[in-house]
Amino acid sequence: MVVTLVAGLATPVHGRPIGTTIRYTEHGIPHITASDHLGLGYGYGYASAQDNLCVLADTYLTVEGKRSLHLGPDGPVNSGVGSVSTNLNSDLYFQRINGSGVIDGYARSVSPPVRDLVHGYVRGYNRYLAQSGQTCNGTARPIAERDVYRHVYAITLVSGSGAMIDGLVSAQPPAAVTGQAPVEAAALVQRLQPDFSLGSNAIAAGSEDAANGGSVLLANPHYPWQGVRRFWQAHLTIPGRLNVSGASLLGIPVLAIGHNEDVAWSHTVSTAVTAGLFEVPTVPGAPTEYLVDGVRKEMTSQEVVVEVRRPDGSIGAVTRTLWATEYGPVLAGVSGVPLPWGATVYVLRDANATNFRLLDTWAGLNRAGSVGDLRETLSKTLGLPWVNTLAVDRRGNSLYADIQVAPHVTDEHAKKCSTPLGAVVFPQSGTSILDGSRGECAWGSDPDAREPGLLGPGRLPVLIRRDTVANANNTPWIANPDAPLTGYPRVLGTTATELSMRAQELQLEVRRRVGGTDSLPGRGFTNETMRSLLFADRSRAAEVVLADTVRMCEAFPGGKAPSGAGPVDVTAACAALARWDGTFRLDSSGAAFFSRFWLRVRSSPGLWKVPFDPAEPLSTPNTLAVDLAEIQQAFGDAAQELTAAGVAHDAPLGASQYVTRAGQRIPIHGSQHELGVLNVITPVWGDGGYTDVVYGSSFVQVVEFRAGRPPEAHSLMTYSQSTDPSSPHHADQTALFSRGDWVRERFTEKDIHSSPALRIVRLVGNLR
Repeated sequence: MVVTLVAGLATPVHGRPIGTTIRYTEHGIPHITASDHLGLGYGYGYASAQDNLCVLADTYLTVEGKRSLHLGPDGPVNSGVGSVSTNLNSDLYFQRINGSGVIDGYARSVSPPVRDLVHGYVRGYNRYLAQSGQTCNGTARPIAERDVYRHVYAITLVSGSGAMIDGLVSAQPPAAVTGQAPVEAAALVQRLQPDFSLGSNAIAAGSEDAANGGSVLLANPHYPWQGVRRFWQAHLTIPGRLNVSGASLLGIPVLAIGHNEDVAWSHTVSTAVTAGLFEVPTVPGAPTEYLVDGVRKEMTSQEVVVEVRRPDGSIGAVTRTLWATEYGPVLAGVSGVPLPWGATVYVLRDANATNFRLLDTWAGLNRAGSVGDLRETLSKTLGLPWVNTLAVDRRGNSLYADIQVAPHVTDEHAKKCSTPLGAVVFPQSGTSILDGSRGECAWGSDPDAREPGLLGPGRLPVLIRRDTVANANNTPWIANPDAPLTGYPRVLGTTATELSMRAQELQLEVRRRVGGTDSLPGRGFTNETMRSLLFADRSRAAEVVLADTVRMCEAFPGGKAPSGAGPVDVTAACAALARWDGTFRLDSSGAAFFSRFWLRVRSSPGLWKVPFDPAEPLSTPNTLAVDLAEIQQAFGDAAQELTAAGVAHDAPLGASQYVTRAGQRIPIHGSQHELGVLNVITPVWGDGGYTDVVYGSSFVQVVEFRAGRPPEAHSLMTYSQSTDPSSPHHADQTALFSRGDWVRERFTEKDIHSSPALRIVRLVGNLR
């Protein structure tokens, strides 16, 4: 055991003593203990900066709106807090927010304990920054509380405004209005579809399905492996008041996923759409004026100034006036689909624009004593911005709740108020486009909602049970197949619609485990069987179509498949697929080939001979239409693609799917969401195969409650704790992940003190 004493600050003010202790156990996991929230935040800020200083510094530069000044307007962007094409657009977006006063409102609205956490975090971060002497290529600087609130607000908006930054900052009035250009409805619907490669799985097994009579939770978010939306693990304790372990997104000093002595919870990205559009008529000859109920109104304008570094090193400025109506800011387009400003204008309303409650929601979950407490916190705060919650408690209850911020757009309201474009877009995407010329078409409200315009908790889907609930970014409909949820508005998701391969696999794995038919010992969930289930790496797509694919391959004349470049020899691929067990483990030969084939064909028209049947959601559609020429050619094209990348058709997955850390290849198991593998890995394909990971299993945790025992938890940070390449914890857990190993969590005092890697850091002095 090593004890390090870190002295206090040199110039303290208002004499606030601190006594924060950070105990590090295996793999650099910090157990932070303090007497109050101020000290807890202090330790969190210090320890998280030590592991991830430069990623955090880059984020604070981003939300300050200063990237163009330091990195140039066309330099590399930070996409962790919003989808954006250039630094200039990023800065315009954040400078608009910073100039609006909304961040001051955020700081005033949080509870005193959260305010103390943020205050302490800032001081701890700044202390490590000063101590380290790092500059992070000139981006690192001391921060203030407003920087933390800016960051949290950006994360809150990431599924709404943050997904449309380019369109929000490029909307400019035309010199003259000559009519209204049409919008490509089909293209818009396509752009509005969610990307569930950035999603999550969670399984919450109550006492009826837990082998030991307690409860078991799997938390398996699929989040970025780079940038500020990485998770960071910690154990936070205020003796007698708080004892919670888990992970948060970098820079957020409350745990988003984790457990305490009595409750374990996780989140999955919801299908709820958190923003909507209004189509508003402009005044002829005055494009910055608009009409509501025949009343002429002026748009509000905000002049935004962004400092930019020119190629010659000189500093200039870009000034842009951005416009808004009473519904929200004007929007010029969505992901490359133009929304023209003409006789009408499109504006965005983000349901999270006034959601300052996320930190208090997570702080409440950290303190909960039952799934009932969790539900009450979710309902009272209504602060979760874009996620479902799944949880178990010590009493054997399981919870699924889609209690989050969502627009009050009922199906009836959409039917009454949708524009012609909205009538096409809303049913297919859940994004409303309402008639802004009629005041009655503004969003509605519920009496139990925290603010006007939101669906109240009483309308939102919830299940509390004693068996199992699960979610893989599917709609609330089948959180439990025996108790389908229906009757919720389309804005939250669909019912009786086709499930993704991954959602099917999740529910089928639950059935197999409860029935004891999955080759694991016994029946029901334990900590061990839940971990084994996840890393079995079974592919639902392979289960459904592999046999058909092998028969197709073996029928190719002379062992040659058609391709765009002519016939190609696929005999090695045929043999590998015939032997393949349908898993994406490191030694799975044929898995890489199958993934490239399936990604080519999965959306093909006429793919299935047996269509989806809502009465059989876990087994339909099925039967691959192997007689289609485009399916056969896709097989040959996949063969050509592997050859061009230098990957043998029968190569084991571990030889062609890996990351490189400190010059060493670390093979990675798992596969893409589309393959129906629970252990999602979204890799980059190129020369050599899958050579890096963008999204995928990130912080993974399994927690089991049993009567009379402390929680038994195992976790894994797939990309490891630190983004600093010089840290010993930059790739250590990545190597564990490669091997399928887990970290046994140390939660009790006895466990912490018995760690052979125990290192203690005491932060003492006065907090200024």
